[in-house]
Amino acid sequence: MNIVMLGQKRIPSREGGVEIVVEELSTRMVKLGHSVTCYNRKGKHVMNKELEIKELNEYKGVRLCTVPTIDRKGFAALTSSLFGSLKAVFSNADIVHFHAEGPCATLWIPKMFGKKCIATIHGLDHQRAKWGKFGKAYILMGEKCAVKHAEEIIVLSKNVQDYFERVYNRKTIFIPNGVNPPVIREAKIIKDKYFLNKDDYILFLGRIVPEKGVHYLIEAYNRMDTTKKLVIAGGSSDTDDYMHELKELTKHNKNIIFTGFVQGEEFDELYSNAYIYSLPSDLEGMPLSLLEAMSYGNCCLVSNIEECTSVVEDKAVTFKKGDVDDLENKLLNLLQNEDLVNKYKSESKDFICNKYSWDDVVKKTLDLYKSCLNV
Repeated sequence: MNIVMLGQKRIPSREGGVEIVVEELSTRMVKLGHSVTCYNRKGKHVMNKELEIKELNEYKGVRLCTVPTIDRKGFAALTSSLFGSLKAVFSNADIVHFHAEGPCATLWIPKMFGKKCIATIHGLDHQRAKWGKFGKAYILMGEKCAVKHAEEIIVLSKNVQDYFERVYNRKTIFIPNGVNPPVIREAKIIKDKYFLNKDDYILFLGRIVPEKGVHYLIEAYNRMDTTKKLVIAGGSSDTDDYMHELKELTKHNKNIIFTGFVQGEEFDELYSNAYIYSLPSDLEGMPLSLLEAMSYGNCCLVSNIEECTSVVEDKAVTFKKGDVDDLENKLLNLLQNEDLVNKYKSESKDFICNKYSWDDVVKKTLDLYKSCLNV
C-alpha cells in the first residue's frame, strides 16, 4: 500500500506522543514492504527552541516531505495540515492517515477527491488548557470532520471511545499504543550534569503543559522533608507562561531540578535510575511516557484517571486526580517503604512489555487499512 501520514509535527522527533506513534507506525510499515510518506511541518523544534531541525528527505525508508507552515501558536497545525491535505490529493496514496483532532479539520479535502482517510484521535485536544477560544473551536471542527468524513476512527483509550459513541453515536476502533524494550543505563551523564545517582530522585518526564498536573507534584513535594530530589524533565509546548509559574513555585527549593527537553542517553539514564516516576495528569490520550517509565522497571505513581489506571492495572500506585493531599500521602508512603517500591519495580517491566506491542499495533492498523480498501 501507499500510505500518507500527516498531523504530526515531524519525524524523527520526541516532541510529543503523536510524533512517537507516527514514527513507530511508519518505520515498521516500511519494513513490511509498504510505501510511507510523512508530511512534516516546517519550523522550529517546539520543546527545545535551540535544537536545530534538519529537513531530511528520508528516514529509515520513510519518505519525508516538509510542507509550508505558519510557525505560530494555533496556526502551525492548521496550515501544515491544509498544505499536507492538498499534497495528498495529488499523491498516489491509497490511505491518508490523519493524526490528532486539529489536523482532521482538513480531512474532507483528500476525501472529496476519492482518497480513503483514517483518523487517529490521540486525545480530546479541545479539553487541553493551553488552547484559547479560537483553538478549541478549530479542534472541535476537526473532531466533527473526522466523525463525518473518516472511513474509520482509531482511539487510544476506552474513555475516548465512549465519548465518541455518547456524543456522536459514532463507532470507533480501539488500538492502544505500544512500547519498545528499553536501554537500561547507569547514571553517568545525569551524575555529571545534575549530581543524580540511582534511586536519588522522583521523576516526571513529559511535555510541560497544565493538563499534566506538574504543579500538583511540585506542591506535594514542597510540603515534604526528604533528601530525594524532584526532577522535572521535558520542554514546554506553547506553554511558556505555565513553565514560568512552575519556576515560581520552585524558586525556594534547590532540590527541584528542571532539565529541559531530553533525548538519547540522558533520556535513558533518567528513566533507568529514578526511585519513583510520577504522572499526575488531569487529562491524557494514552500516556506513552507512562508506558516507557514502566518498561524501564519504574515504580509509578499516577492520577486515577481511566487513561492511566487502564494502563497500569494493579502494577502501580494511584492517587485521586487533582488532590494534592492524597498525592503527598502516597509519595510519603513510597518514600518510607522501599520494599513496596521494589515490589512495583520488579513487576512493571515484564507486565507492560507483554501488554503493549508496536508489532500488534501495526498489524491492527494495516488490517484496518485493508478493510477500507476491500483487499
